[in-house]
Amino acid sequence: MRRGRAVMKTLVLPSVGVCCGALVSGLGHAQAPPEVFDPAYSPPRLPSGKPDLQGLWSNALVTPLERPADLADKAFLTEDEAREYQAKRVEALNRDSRPDDPEADILLAYNDFWWDSGTQGVRTLRTSLIVDPPDGRIPELTETAKARLAATPRPSADGPETQGLSTRCIYYATAGPPMLPGSYNNHYQIVQTDDHVLIVNEMVHETRIVPLDGRPFPPETIRQWRGSSRGHWEGDTLVIETRNRRADTPLRGSSENMRLTERFTRVADDVLLYEFTVDDAQAFTRPWTVEITSLRVEDGLMYEYACHEGNKSMYGILGGARAAEREAAQWE
Repeated sequence: MRRGRAVMKTLVLPSVGVCCGALVSGLGHAQAPPEVFDPAYSPPRLPSGKPDLQGLWSNALVTPLERPADLADKAFLTEDEAREYQAKRVEALNRDSRPDDPEADILLAYNDFWWDSGTQGVRTLRTSLIVDPPDGRIPELTETAKARLAATPRPSADGPETQGLSTRCIYYATAGPPMLPGSYNNHYQIVQTDDHVLIVNEMVHETRIVPLDGRPFPPETIRQWRGSSRGHWEGDTLVIETRNRRADTPLRGSSENMRLTERFTRVADDVLLYEFTVDDAQAFTRPWTVEITSLRVEDGLMYEYACHEGNKSMYGILGGARAAEREAAQWE
């Protein structure tokens, strides 16, 4: 599998207020969150007068999506705690620290060069990307969602069609929408016109074309891998709503009727605040909201993500499964 890479791997941020994830238990409670972005900031603008969100952005963060259980009452870290966590997290995620077991080493497959788990965050000091519910956790699934997930067939090597969508290079959850930090390929590029916004994800080379002209959503009978998106401006914030998702591309157990609302606000020259809310009463006991701060990548290029070229990995997966079946048949 070949991974696309942007020219910039490590995020170098201002020294004040690094953002971070959770620490081990036993730390003191952080103070109230600082005013990390200037409320008087005015973003650069296009000739139309709309904020200019264009460029290459990275959301590679060390902050976890959900708050660890041992920090249930701690939404923010102090700056000292954040620096301590950052150092520990970067060390823990270093894939060049190879295990002594040869088989475990092979399973890791890639050294640290290929991964982009984030080295720093962006000033918010949060212990989770989830900001609502207040506990920083994804709400519990409904009984209907639990039953649906239990009945969902697991991917198998019976044939290419029974493999998972990410293995087939069709869909990868972190590419979104919504866009979440992943193990690598955390860049996305925004291009704007007066009546459209294009979002190009490094992961799975997906381009999402979002109309801003007020056109209606397609009927519910038309469903796409990533749903259908429509956008509009609310002041300086770009708001994108997505519906009509396919049932086989759930987000953390969501149903095909999930409604996703994303918000993009440029809060500094080098920071784009990305927020999304998941509203799906069929799957979750309440809506939930995530905030992610993306850092602008100056003078960067986003190379093609080729996934596995010529589907050679699929040949290996299916060929290996058939070989295992032949070997098992010899002992029957």
